[in-house]
Amino acid sequence: MLDDIFFPHTVDKYRAAPLVEQRERYLVHLKATGASRSTLRKCANDQLSLVRLLDLEDGERVSRSRIEAAAALWARPRGRRCDRGASVKAHDRFVNHSVRWLAFLGWLDERDDGRHPHDAEVHAFARWLSEERGLSDATVQSYRKAADHFFRQLATKGVRLNAVGMTDIDDAVAAEHERGAWSRRTRHDYAQRLRAFFLYAEMRGWCRAGLAAGIVAPRFMADQTVPKGLPREDVVRLLASVGDDRPVDKRDRAILMLFIAYGLRTGEVGGLRLDDLDWENSMLRVRCPKPGRTHLWPLSQGVGHAVLRYIRETRPSGFGRSLFFTTRAPVRPLDRNALGKIVRDRLAGIGVVTGRRGAHALRHAAAQHLLDQGTPMKVIGDFLGHRDPSSTTIYAKVDLTALREVAALDLEGLV
Repeated sequence: MLDDIFFPHTVDKYRAAPLVEQRERYLVHLKATGASRSTLRKCANDQLSLVRLLDLEDGERVSRSRIEAAAALWARPRGRRCDRGASVKAHDRFVNHSVRWLAFLGWLDERDDGRHPHDAEVHAFARWLSEERGLSDATVQSYRKAADHFFRQLATKGVRLNAVGMTDIDDAVAAEHERGAWSRRTRHDYAQRLRAFFLYAEMRGWCRAGLAAGIVAPRFMADQTVPKGLPREDVVRLLASVGDDRPVDKRDRAILMLFIAYGLRTGEVGGLRLDDLDWENSMLRVRCPKPGRTHLWPLSQGVGHAVLRYIRETRPSGFGRSLFFTTRAPVRPLDRNALGKIVRDRLAGIGVVTGRRGAHALRHAAAQHLLDQGTPMKVIGDFLGHRDPSSTTIYAKVDLTALREVAALDLEGLV
């Protein structure tokens, strides 16, 4: 493998260094994921630097904190045989290459990587939500994130789960209010998810009885705010910004058109596969992880053309049946987070840097556009995949306000 990425006079130096078999095995794996020769060369250099900085031995367990310490030494001037210090991007690349290599070998010690004393209990809770309750992966992850956040805060006070009192939970929720970083809705959801965890913990006998019943979520009305969609002119500008012929533009145009035309969620776009496109009948099958159903939509000509162009000219082959992949190695299907970042970055590129800028803003914009065109609320609800009709009424609030203003003016003229 080293012969493929280095010149002959350089290969001997890399072969003579320790752990050559382990280093080369990972490079073979990395190449199979689609990594370029340049990426392989950088990774090989980072591997060699890590081995020398840590005096790494076969099978040695390494924590992320040790990797970070090695990276700090490597990034200093002359730390990598260069008079200048490494850039932040180069530093992060060194850490990422090192973490992934050691994880591949099974040598990465993750015990100190942001964990807390009750990680095992939270893991059991997440497994119960998935296996017994049948919740989606995204929902399970949100519940686990809330519990992890709570126990990391609790660990700083030295309080164990069996000693947690109502005051500890109230203080944790109040701390988020004082910090001011979360909205009322986010604090409400945080408390609700803690209540679910403590219900499970009581059932398992891990904590005092009655804690869950005492958790009162901050008051929040589901329809107190209008969904923050994008103005139609920004949606048009966004789509116009991906008109180039670069591979990433072809992919992103197809993704954005799915968000804009159908109001899909990130999980729905991320779950699309080649088999979901029925070209003969011009239909699109979408699995909805949130309601747990599958919908069929007519495949519009514009969306179909964008997706087909991406498949024919850009989509990598040999990596599975998922529809959308990363454009850089390691090649892998795009997940919800990556799709959300694509939307945010593209909006920032056209100057939209405030307000809600994720993929859900395009979903709200699609719903509002349908409402503006006079589409019945029931049809909009079916289009968005809402089970509860009340989920759709929030899009009508702006129009209702306008109607009240008109009614008030009419009354003034009659009085």
